[in-house]
Amino acid sequence: MSQVVDHLAELTGFRDRDVMDVTLVTALRELVQPASVAIYRPVGDEGKQRWLTRARLEEGQAVATADPVWATFDSLPPVASYPHRFECLRTGQFVQAEVDTPEGKRWAHHFPVAAGREVRGVIELIRPQALDVGEQRLLSNVLRIYHNFQGLLDYSERDTLTGLLNRKSFDESFLKALGELAASTAHAPEPELDGADRRHSTGRLHHVLGVIDIDHFKSVNDGFGHLIGDEVLLLLSRLMGSSFRFHDLLYRFGGEEFVVLMRCDENDHAGQAFERLRHNTESYAFPQVGRITISIGFTEMRPTDTPASAFERADKAVYYAKSHGRNQVQNFETLVGHGELEEAAEKASDVELF
Repeated sequence: MSQVVDHLAELTGFRDRDVMDVTLVTALRELVQPASVAIYRPVGDEGKQRWLTRARLEEGQAVATADPVWATFDSLPPVASYPHRFECLRTGQFVQAEVDTPEGKRWAHHFPVAAGREVRGVIELIRPQALDVGEQRLLSNVLRIYHNFQGLLDYSERDTLTGLLNRKSFDESFLKALGELAASTAHAPEPELDGADRRHSTGRLHHVLGVIDIDHFKSVNDGFGHLIGDEVLLLLSRLMGSSFRFHDLLYRFGGEEFVVLMRCDENDHAGQAFERLRHNTESYAFPQVGRITISIGFTEMRPTDTPASAFERADKAVYYAKSHGRNQVQNFETLVGHGELEEAAEKASDVELF
């Protein structure tokens, strides 16, 4: 019993979901000694989902492995390719079955990972023998605590209307992205210049912050009421989910303002993603309201950035879009290059926007 309590204390001591998942698979391995234990999450649109490995531990393995957060969607296995895992996801029920493995016959046990009524993933344990009733009950109770703690994190980190991440959770994600940017920049080769003085791609990853603002949203609230306005916000958040990749981070900052943190191989790819959202929004028929449009500004993150400085640049690009016709996507660096905006002088300050 003391071992279980120790694992639960460690599990609920973290707010980082990646660390929590690694801690959970470590605890489950020590409690029931499976040959392997893993957490899988479905990603992608309904009907086309694939499995993302959140954390996996094999027998004798000291450190858990996982799919890269920025894995390409097509490189992940389709959910239907693992029928028992898929059944657990679909029904939200424990599924146990004998399966063939390279080591011979093994028992596969699948527990749903839920948040509220939504099944968000599956925990899979492979063992030479089936779990007995006591072991199933023990793991189910551990997972209930894990589910409840995830629910508390959701409550503190997500916007209650749209389900997107909220403003309070932005800083931590921004600083993580900044660390990845610094590592990417440090290992990137020096760019070369060709005869036309154009820079070749260096392979360095680009981290982008985008700000999205609904055009004339006040007239929606004034003309149709706040309930319809809330419906517009909710539907736009769903359009964002279908317009961006599963690993792009989507936030609602309040009112009609949304933010996106994304990583891409080329800066042009970010512009294409934002243009896709702009087009999808313009083409969507919102109930009662009809058509709405959005203005978007984005900027490439820099190693010296703070959340406030990057947000300010993207916000200037949004303001430019709104003052030049709305319903458009503008890149801050491009506007500066064309002389439409000026780069603000860097200044040292301890004051943060968030």
